[in-house]
Amino acid sequence: MSSSQQPFRLAVIGSGPAGVYAAETLLRTPQVKNGELEVSIDLFDRFPAPFGLIRYGVAPDHPRIKGIITALHRILGRGDIRFLGDVEFGTDLTAEDLRAHYDAVVFATGALKDADLPVPGIELEGSHGAADFVAWYDGNPDYPRTWDLDAESVAVIGNGNVALDVARVLSKSADELLRTEIPENVYEGLRAAATTDVHVFGRRGPAQTKFSPLEARELAHPQGLQVVMDPRDLEQITDAEWEAIKADKRTDQVVQTFVGWLEEQQRREAAGEEPTDREGGPVRRRLHMHFWHRPVEVLGEDGRVTGMRFERTRLDTEGRVEGTGELVDYELGAVYRAVGYHGSELPGIPYDAKRGVIHNVAGRVTEADGTVIPGVYANGWIKRGPVGLIGATKSDAIETISSLLEDIASGTLSAAPEREEDAILRLLEDRGVQYTTWDGWTALDDHEKALGAAAVDADGEPRARIKVVEREEMVRVSRDGANQPSHA
Repeated sequence: MSSSQQPFRLAVIGSGPAGVYAAETLLRTPQVKNGELEVSIDLFDRFPAPFGLIRYGVAPDHPRIKGIITALHRILGRGDIRFLGDVEFGTDLTAEDLRAHYDAVVFATGALKDADLPVPGIELEGSHGAADFVAWYDGNPDYPRTWDLDAESVAVIGNGNVALDVARVLSKSADELLRTEIPENVYEGLRAAATTDVHVFGRRGPAQTKFSPLEARELAHPQGLQVVMDPRDLEQITDAEWEAIKADKRTDQVVQTFVGWLEEQQRREAAGEEPTDREGGPVRRRLHMHFWHRPVEVLGEDGRVTGMRFERTRLDTEGRVEGTGELVDYELGAVYRAVGYHGSELPGIPYDAKRGVIHNVAGRVTEADGTVIPGVYANGWIKRGPVGLIGATKSDAIETISSLLEDIASGTLSAAPEREEDAILRLLEDRGVQYTTWDGWTALDDHEKALGAAAVDADGEPRARIKVVEREEMVRVSRDGANQPSHA
C-alpha cells in the first residue's frame, strides 16, 4: 500500500505500558515524524479505563511506580492515539474484524494470570494466586467485591516484587491504605481482616531476592508491624558468599537490611525487652521472613488449608539451589503463591501454552511452525513472557515496531479493505458495545479524584482518589462525560 495515498491503519490491543509504548514508538520514528509515513492508531482495552497492569496490577501504596501513569497520560492526552475502552478482543471484536479495518495489529495484552505452583494441595480452599488478590485490592471490575481474610497466619510464596506487594498489603492496617486510592470495599475487607502473622517464603537465600534495597526497607514501615528473622537463614551464608554479597552494592544493601533486623531482634531478646514496631509502638502484626525454603505440599483438612510443608535448601558448589532433606511444617490458614505471571491465550492467535506467550520472532507473530503471519505483531509480556520492567517493554517496542516498518517497506503487508477511521465505531455500535473514549477516561479520572476529595483518610486529610470498581458505573461516568465538552 502507498502511504502517500492513505494513512497506515494500526490497531493495538492492550493499553498498558506495552501497548502505549508500541504506539508511541511508531509515532516517534523518522518515517512518521518527517511525513514519509502517515499513521492512524486505535488503542483498545477490555477495561473501560486505560493503563492496564499499572492500574490493576501495582500495589496501591506504590505511588512512585504508579507515576508511570503520568507519562502514559501525557502520551494518550496528545490526541494522536485514539483510545477505545471496554472492548473485549475475541468477543466484541474478532481477528477477522481487525484484518478488515486495520493494516496491522499489535497485541500487547500482558500476563495477568498466576503461574502454577505444582505441589500437592495447591487447589485447597484458602490457597490463592497472588495475581487474583492483587486484582481484588486494585479494584479490578472482573473480580468479586469481597475476599476471605479470616486466616490469622498466612503464607506468601515468592521473593519477587509481587510477593512483597502482597505481604505489605496484608501487613498494613487498613487505615494506612486510606492514603491510597483503594476502593471502599477493599478498605472494609482489610479493616475486618483477622491477619496477625504474615510469612514470606523464598527458595533461595537473602542474597538472591529480586527486590531493591528500598523495597526491602519498606517491609518494616507499616505501623504496628514487627519483622521476625530466623538466624539460621543468615548463618547458612558461607564466607565465599559473603564476599560476593559485599562486592555487589544492591545485594549488600538488601542483605544488610535483613542483618540489621536480626541484630535488633537478638538485642531485644537478650535484654528481655518486648518487641515493638520500627517507631517503638506496640506490635499488632508480625512479618516473618523465611529463606532457603522450597515448597513441598500445602497441608489441609476437610478441603481447606491448615498449613504448608517446606524443604530447607542450600546452594551447591555451582551456586544452584538443592534440597537438604530437612522438612519443616508451618501452621497456616491461607497461602498466596507469587511465583510469577502467565499470559492468556487470545482467540485465533497462535499461543505457546507452556511459556504463556504468543508465538513470535522479533515481534512478528508466527504459527507454531515459525511461519510468519503478515500484519500481526506482539509486544510486552505476551511477547517475551512476564520478565523485566518498564525499560524492557520500551526495548520490546523498538524491536516490534522495527519489524513492522521493515514489513511496510518491503510491501509484504496487505491494505485493509475498510479504510474509514469511524467504520470500526459503527461496527461496535451495531453490536451494542458501549465503548469508552479518552474524553470518557478524563471524566472518570476527574470523578475518582472528586470522590477522594469528598472523603478523608485516617489523619483527616482529603484522599487523592477513590477508584470506581463497578464496570457499569465506570462506563456510565465515562460515556456521560464524553458527551460533555472535550477537555483541553
